[in-house]
Amino acid sequence: MSEKLQKVLARAGKGSRREMESFISQGRVSVDGKTAFLGDRVEGTEQIRVDGHLVALQSKDKDICRVLMYNKPEGEMCTRKDPEGRPTVFDRLPKLENGRWIAVGRLDINTQGMLLFTTDGELANRLMHPSRKVEREYAVRVFGEVDDAMLQRLRNGVKLEDGPAKFNKITYRGGEGRNHWFHVVLTEGRNREVRRLWESQDVQVSRLIRVRYGDIQLQRQLPLGGWVELGIKDVNYYRKLVQLPPETQSKVKVDEKAIDNAKNRRIRRSVKKHHMRQQQSNRRRRN
Repeated sequence: MSEKLQKVLARAGKGSRREMESFISQGRVSVDGKTAFLGDRVEGTEQIRVDGHLVALQSKDKDICRVLMYNKPEGEMCTRKDPEGRPTVFDRLPKLENGRWIAVGRLDINTQGMLLFTTDGELANRLMHPSRKVEREYAVRVFGEVDDAMLQRLRNGVKLEDGPAKFNKITYRGGEGRNHWFHVVLTEGRNREVRRLWESQDVQVSRLIRVRYGDIQLQRQLPLGGWVELGIKDVNYYRKLVQLPPETQSKVKVDEKAIDNAKNRRIRRSVKKHHMRQQQSNRRRRN
């Protein structure tokens, strides 16, 4: 049975379906030596190339959907390579024999917290798409005067430069003076949307942490800069959430799912070693 070309490329780990549609439109994809066009379908036996590089196609039956939870620190870029040499969220992820890790959305350089990665481009695309209304929850510390009228405006919706936006839920979590902590929930991931919503009310965001994606929360024991692979139960939660068939296999053993103290220490040591190597590399670059 034939499938849409962008879907086959996404399953091969070349990017999200939306990214692959863009690649095809730009003429960067060929099928059996001929430039591909949006709407093309393939059987899976063709020679498909992206930017001249042959794509190792993944069988629907053999491909295992994998999902990582990463605790992003501030200062990391959500890009594969940064021209200024700054650290990226991809630097410490485990290597793959086939395909590549695809980030489910982005967090800006000054935002930390839960970031998902998957090998399944279709899953990434659906989890990101605003039509799916997948909840994202953030812990946010704001500086400034906040009153009930302001919170109601943020719940009802305000007009930003790229259209109306709102928080689906706002919960006060305490604070002192002009610094206050809130948890906010929204169902789309526009660029800097949380910050821009607060700034529309003349309130400055001084700290921003994503703590939940869907119903799965950031694991408290997961150190900054550390990652953990989700077991099949959580993978299938995300797949069911966006109407994809369940996965039947997992790379994660049942007894590996929990982050115990020993695993926590191993992750922290690994993160520390990575930061030391990065600092040495930056010093060499400056010299």
